[in-house]
Amino acid sequence: MAFVRVDNRLVHGQIIESWLPFTHARTILVVNDELAADYLRQEIMSLAIPAGVRIEFLPVGALMGFLSRNPLESEDALILFSGCRDARAAYELGLGFAALNLGNLHYAPGKKQVCPHVALSKEDESCLDFLRDKGVRLDYRCVPSDPQQLRAV
Repeated sequence: MAFVRVDNRLVHGQIIESWLPFTHARTILVVNDELAADYLRQEIMSLAIPAGVRIEFLPVGALMGFLSRNPLESEDALILFSGCRDARAAYELGLGFAALNLGNLHYAPGKKQVCPHVALSKEDESCLDFLRDKGVRLDYRCVPSDPQQLRAV
C-alpha cells in the first residue's frame, strides 16, 4: 500500500525520521521531472536513505510504466511529489490513491496560506478540487504525530 505525499522539499529529515517509520515504507518513489534529470541532487538525497530502503527518482510520465514493471503490492511505499500539479497528473495517468497527504508547500506571492505549513496557488486549489471531487481524501499534516486535518480546499 502506498502513502502519497506532496512536499516541495521532497526527501528531507521529516521524511526519513517521521514518515518512513510511520508508513513502514521499504521503497520511496520521488516523482519529479526536474529531479529525475538531476543526478547530483539524486545522489545527495540518496545519502540520507537508511539501509534496506530503496529510492527511485522518476519523471511523472514514467511513474505508471515503472509501477507496471515493479509492482508494489507486496511492500509499503512512500510516493513523493513536489507539487499538487504532479500529484494530479499522476492520478490522471492511472495512479490510484484514496488519500493525499499535504505536508509542506511554501508560501510565495500569489498563494493563500491555508494552514501553517501549506500555502496554495489557484492552480494548486484547482488540482486539489479535482482530486477531492474524485473522492481523494486530503490530509494536511507535516508529521504523523500532528492531528489529522481533513478539509476542503
